[in-house]
Amino acid sequence: MQYTLLLAAATSALLTSSCANASPAPPQITAAPRAAQVARNLARRQQPSPAGSSVLAKVMTIAAGESFDGGNVMFDRGVSCTGQEEGGSSDAVFILEKGASLSNVIIGPNQIEGVHCQGGCTLTNVWWDAVCEDAFSIKTQDAGETTHIKGGGARSAEDKVVQHNGGGTVVIEDFTVSDFGKLYRSCGNCKSMPARHVQVVGGSATDGKLLVGINPNMGDTAVVQGVSMSGVKDKCLAFEGVTDGSEPKQIGPCEGV
Repeated sequence: MQYTLLLAAATSALLTSSCANASPAPPQITAAPRAAQVARNLARRQQPSPAGSSVLAKVMTIAAGESFDGGNVMFDRGVSCTGQEEGGSSDAVFILEKGASLSNVIIGPNQIEGVHCQGGCTLTNVWWDAVCEDAFSIKTQDAGETTHIKGGGARSAEDKVVQHNGGGTVVIEDFTVSDFGKLYRSCGNCKSMPARHVQVVGGSATDGKLLVGINPNMGDTAVVQGVSMSGVKDKCLAFEGVTDGSEPKQIGPCEGV
């Protein structure tokens, strides 16, 4: 009986010692639930490598309401940029008629006028490798129409990236711009000066002079939200829009932006 009790005590002590000396189970590490989304966001902010190249002999027109997916091919016109010399529609790479859409396209450096829109256009993941006169010009647009720019980006713009000549609204979402003069400018001296509205949401802007320029005296409004800015001199500036063709005067910072 005595030996049985001693054996039981020894066994209990051994088990207790083993439990005390056992290493704790390693913690289970689970990937952050937003990691995949963050990776996708970073990918959207980087210009993709071209899947090929296409030199267009003439401007490519996307018909009203139609869509064109370029498959990340780089398109240009095979001509040298003429700087800030104003070109025409025939100098564009793409013309989007009313309600047309353009996606997954890289605009190459050998072109003059980039992309022209005739109202209510949608751009998705469109990139400008080197902006010439303007990257994207909204030539005409009715007051109730909205043009959407989703993702994509532009770099090396001496002056404007988005030029808004028509009316209505432009929404620029998750756009990446670097080394630029102005991301968005509402025309300051067009013959027709309707109210124009711009929303810049998300994305990033690096090494630029001005993010947004509007003409409040013509009814323009601007919203800038969630844009990561570095080395950008001004977020939003107001100008005195004119219709006589003279140069609009800068007033100062936009109110409430």
